[in-house]
Amino acid sequence: MTDLSPFSLAGKTALVAGASRGIGKAIAAGLASAGATVFGLSRSGIAPQGVSTIVCDLADDAAIQRALDEVAKASARFDILVNAAGISLPAGKADELHRFRTTIATDLTAVYATILAAYPLLKQAGGGSIVNITSINSVRGFPGNPGYVAAKAGLAGLTRALAADYARDGIRVNALAPGYVVTDMTAASHANPAMHEDRRRHTMLGRWGQPDDLVGAAIFLASSASAYITGQELFVDGGWTAKGLATARDRPS
Repeated sequence: MTDLSPFSLAGKTALVAGASRGIGKAIAAGLASAGATVFGLSRSGIAPQGVSTIVCDLADDAAIQRALDEVAKASARFDILVNAAGISLPAGKADELHRFRTTIATDLTAVYATILAAYPLLKQAGGGSIVNITSINSVRGFPGNPGYVAAKAGLAGLTRALAADYARDGIRVNALAPGYVVTDMTAASHANPAMHEDRRRHTMLGRWGQPDDLVGAAIFLASSASAYITGQELFVDGGWTAKGLATARDRPS
């Protein structure tokens, strides 16, 4: 029986960039569980069960185009693009400017390159949904990593700009902004007792996020349940960005 739920992705085709691990992996699996045919891009060629893998270096514009061509050949339509790939290169090293440029190239420019390659397919399908993974760094000043903060703020701006440009084609563009989520990228701070506790106490819910915490929001933005939403950044951060005064959860037990 066909699932008529507005959250169903049955009959849809999705591409998740950065599907090999962390948030991208969880979202790719989640979209597949909601009924979508999902392709996962990664340099390693690793993706969760039920997701078709495409090896792609997002630093290579030609490789991105080849990946989208492969999706077009394999599927009659293309509906959903999730940009979840990213790197974090903290400052304080001798090659600081290079690290900044590399972060911007990977976390912002490569996302735009992927969107540009996907745009004709989404337009041909009569519309679709683009979901960019930003961060609480897009609206908060975090120390020691200006490249990451700048890239995520830029990606939030790009999301709004493309929502305006692509609305005429029925293509919605939104962003998911995670707080601190347990991934390889955050492994060092998660394992450090003081840093772990500091980040936990910044949330209202009193815990770090897990990759699966992003799945429901991703399905929402990818599906017709969010048909009247575009140009928005949805924060999935346990209340980090909304928090004001300390709550009872902040007090030691």
